Amino acid sequence: MAVRAVNSCSIFRSASPPPFSAAVRCRLYHYRNLQFRRYSKLGFRFHAFRSGQKLFGHGGFRSCSVHSLVDSVMEELEFMRKRKRVYAASKVLLAVAQKPDGKKNWMVSDQVLVETTKCGMLNRLLALLEFAWVELLENNKSVTTEELAEMIFGSAEPLESYCAHLLLSKDETYFSVLETKGSRAIYGPRPTVQNGVTSSIKPQQITYIVPGIENFDHTGISDFIQKAQDNLDPALLEFAWVELLENNKSVTTEELAEMIFGSAEPLESYCAHLLLSKDETYFSVLETKGSRAIYGPRPTVQVQELLRWKLAKEAAEQELQEFIQLLKSAKNMPSKAKPRKSSWLAEEKIRHKIESLESYAIDACKNDDQKKTAGMIYRKDLTHLKVYAIDVDEADELDDALSATRLQDGRIKVWIHVADAARFVQPGSMVDREAMRRGTSIFLPTATYPMFPENLAMKGMSLKQGEICNAVTASVVLRSDGSIAEFSVDNSVIKPTYMLTYESASELLHLNLEEETELKILSEAATLRLQWRQQQDPEPVINLYVENQADPAMRLVTEMMLLCGEVIATYGSRNNISLPYRGQPQSNIDVSLFQHLPEGPIRSSAIVKLMRAAEIDFRKPIRHGILGLPGYVQFTSPIRRYMDLLAHYQVKAYLRGESPPFSAGQLEGMASILNMHSRLAKRLFSSSLRYWILEYLRSQPKERKYRGFQASAWVSVGAQIGDEVEVRVDEAHPRDDFISLKEVI
Repeated sequence: MAVRAVNSCSIFRSASPPPFSAAVRCRLYHYRNLQFRRYSKLGFRFHAFRSGQKLFGHGGFRSCSVHSLVDSVMEELEFMRKRKRVYAASKVLLAVAQKPDGKKNWMVSDQVLVETTKCGMLNRLLALLEFAWVELLENNKSVTTEELAEMIFGSAEPLESYCAHLLLSKDETYFSVLETKGSRAIYGPRPTVQNGVTSSIKPQQITYIVPGIENFDHTGISDFIQKAQDNLDPALLEFAWVELLENNKSVTTEELAEMIFGSAEPLESYCAHLLLSKDETYFSVLETKGSRAIYGPRPTVQVQELLRWKLAKEAAEQELQEFIQLLKSAKNMPSKAKPRKSSWLAEEKIRHKIESLESYAIDACKNDDQKKTAGMIYRKDLTHLKVYAIDVDEADELDDALSATRLQDGRIKVWIHVADAARFVQPGSMVDREAMRRGTSIFLPTATYPMFPENLAMKGMSLKQGEICNAVTASVVLRSDGSIAEFSVDNSVIKPTYMLTYESASELLHLNLEEETELKILSEAATLRLQWRQQQDPEPVINLYVENQADPAMRLVTEMMLLCGEVIATYGSRNNISLPYRGQPQSNIDVSLFQHLPEGPIRSSAIVKLMRAAEIDFRKPIRHGILGLPGYVQFTSPIRRYMDLLAHYQVKAYLRGESPPFSAGQLEGMASILNMHSRLAKRLFSSSLRYWILEYLRSQPKERKYRGFQASAWVSVGAQIGDEVEVRVDEAHPRDDFISLKEVI
């Protein structure tokens, strides 16, 4: 077991105090000078605090806080499970060596990426990428993977080409993808890089210069857009489709403008762009070159099928709206003037809808058709979407899922579906009061205690694969930079397609299957969102000492949940809805003051301690400095967090056209109680899990070594800040919350 030493100012400590009892105590025996930075294949890192003074705890033991022991041992168990997969993946890593003649020699390395980084090989390879970036930027050129291999290695053989591919896939600084042709990508150098970091500027720092126009007046933009809207005629698109199909030709936006308007001036070109971006019938994108797209006419058979589907959909929507209007008019009639029940049942289509509504109201639908029919009346029908629900393997309460598509104009649209838990509960009811008393679901190593009754939480409320489910859906269209272009919030019905674990979702992403295009689009959207958030003046960059944070599926889900939180905050702000708006004010920390501390957990923890605490406002959004969001509301876990359920109560009331059930003052009072319950649940979870971790350590052979252990301790001599000390578990007593360690040479 490895122990990392720090100085006596005690800068590093656990993010949260130890639950219930004081910190775990450790007894350290010193034999002779320690050998630092010793690694074993099952090493267990342990962060220690060094002091020149002798400190004694109970029984003469030096005190040792091991708050993160819980997470560390669980990570070790996960590491053991994935060890074979990691070793197999390490076979493909390449390392560079020097031949006697000075030429580069490529060989397959059996070392994992961490070892490659330690020996400096990865840095050497990245230096080659920087060299290529400089040369290509000067000559304003782009390259394929093979061309880059030829450029920096002098060869485009399979091994060199693979290494170039590896460099480009890991690079987030120097190159970006300009276009793709099948499985081949064209890479271009990014325009400006300062100190290895891509530069960014705020929108308000940009001055637009229109060539040929002096003193451009931006107020004319609204008139320009109105003129474009007046010129839109879908019949023109059909005319162009017929002509292009006969001549078997494709067009750009400008060429289409010239064809249907007789001009390719800005107004006409913009009109052509609007027609193509909204079209889902006549044209499809054949290829893209940077920001330009080539459009081709769809085959006649496909267009006819799309037109039939479009007409059928419009007819069904019109019929549905007429029925809803009929219901509303009947509702507003005096009791004596209301239509007789027999009149509703005379026509078959209306009778089917009435029966579906009756069954839906008492949760007694006989089949999916009845659920879908009733859902379409109350909700937006999204059952045509491919829906991914991604969660941990042992999850019983599935309360969120995702969908995505790429629009005709190249932008990405995503849907974040959240289980409609509020449909089953009324504010102030017995079930609601008990849920508020619990505040959150509690997950222990030996049992799960849901916030709602088990059958309700895991069956009624939870999303289920292949079944019609009720949801609240936030749909978002993203701009190319990851910012939100447009959004909506609706009651919906969905039909989850896949229930995936994080591991299986990551494997699907790595396989890059053509059948799972939607999952790839979601991953792309997550990348755009992460880049956008990092450019929104976030807190100073801190390299947190966290392992396995690059899991693509986990990053995907995290970014989409944050996106949903931003959408709900914006929606609430625009409609004056009282919600628990979360934020964290800017701390204005000078990171340079901490350069004397070694990079890693010690420096990170010192900075985190100085950050301002998170805040909640119930009237308006507040900026979240850490997340880089203008506003944020937790909304995606209404089955297991009561604060999320409160947000659902408020938003769903507004969707029904009613006043929200709680005022800002009421929400504030409820939040204070909920925060107390939440802290208690966290302590209970931490205490229980730590007990079983200590029990696990107690049952292991004393000579066994571990890896990933982080905590604080006192060591006797010889340790510098950031050094590691190896230790073994000497004693572990779970019931006494006690662990004793020995320093090992």
